[in-house]
Amino acid sequence: MLKSFIINKYLSLKFCKIVFNFILVFFCLGFIMNLFEEINFFKDLDFNLNLPIILSLMIVPSLLYHMFPFIILLSGIWFFLKIKKSDEVTALKISGMSNFSVIIIPGITVIILGIFYITSLNPITALLVKKYEYIKGSYDTDKDYLAAITENGIWIKEKTEEKNNIIRSTYLKGENLIDLSIYKFDLDNNFIERIEAESANISSYNWVFKNVKIINNEGQIISNKDEEATYKSIYDLKKIKSLYSNLDTISFWKINDEINLLEERGYSTRYMEAKLHKTLSFPFFLLSMVLLSGVFTLGFRFKENNLTYVFIAIVTCVLIYFLNDFSAALGETEKLSTNLSIWMPMLIIFIFSSIGIIYANRK
Repeated sequence: MLKSFIINKYLSLKFCKIVFNFILVFFCLGFIMNLFEEINFFKDLDFNLNLPIILSLMIVPSLLYHMFPFIILLSGIWFFLKIKKSDEVTALKISGMSNFSVIIIPGITVIILGIFYITSLNPITALLVKKYEYIKGSYDTDKDYLAAITENGIWIKEKTEEKNNIIRSTYLKGENLIDLSIYKFDLDNNFIERIEAESANISSYNWVFKNVKIINNEGQIISNKDEEATYKSIYDLKKIKSLYSNLDTISFWKINDEINLLEERGYSTRYMEAKLHKTLSFPFFLLSMVLLSGVFTLGFRFKENNLTYVFIAIVTCVLIYFLNDFSAALGETEKLSTNLSIWMPMLIIFIFSSIGIIYANRK
């Protein structure tokens, strides 16, 4: 029992060390690439170099989350290749361990890492992304169109050739925005008038208002119409029902609250539910990456050439990326359910890995 514990601890720590090294490499690469992007964004503005550096440090941890499965795949290939070339695998087999036992130890380790990330680190990265968007958004003067769902309802910003319009509605009911207010400003952001309506049918880009009231900049009612009025917008029902903020700003612990809020206000919860299932599947997706790396290194015999494994890793990352993208597209077009579109790529990888592990365990 003690011997088994010592071996498991040794393999886990060795694997974690390799993962940490790969995280540092990807963090540095992500930081440098994003730094150039931030400098390019601020090139026409008067800024201090510290600002792009700080913004890059804020956003890179979130980017690592999206790259983490591939980091685990590369770490797994490097780990198994290392113990294979040093004949540690042979020593482990002599001690009574099978290839499956060698593979499953890093697998359990990444499940723990995955759970730790989504429960502890994810809230921190979400807060950093939110701060990043707030700081960068204050310098973005080209946001002519903006839409967001908040606790206070739905807010839309639209810019025309003559006016800037701010639209607010309490909630969405069927094809109608309820308790609608439109605040009109000139191009110098001077308030012109406010339009209020009991509801607006937004089934098309030509919104149809019901019970319209127009109030000037002095608070006087200049028009009160019971008949219908129209408004030309760039948003329709389909666009508004799919509105969502940057999902990276929402932590794991707040996803259910966001889903309940969207349901109460009549908005689509598909993207938020997809984020929930993607987060729940994250530790198992990492496990599938370890299993896949174990199959490639311990299940197949290639010539002792690192370039072969580099090529395998690159091709595998590309295939997994397109598999996830293809599955997500099927979910967005409702060819598959949201849940299935998230879990299907991982299930395919698990099936392939399981077959490979059975083969590898016989060696």
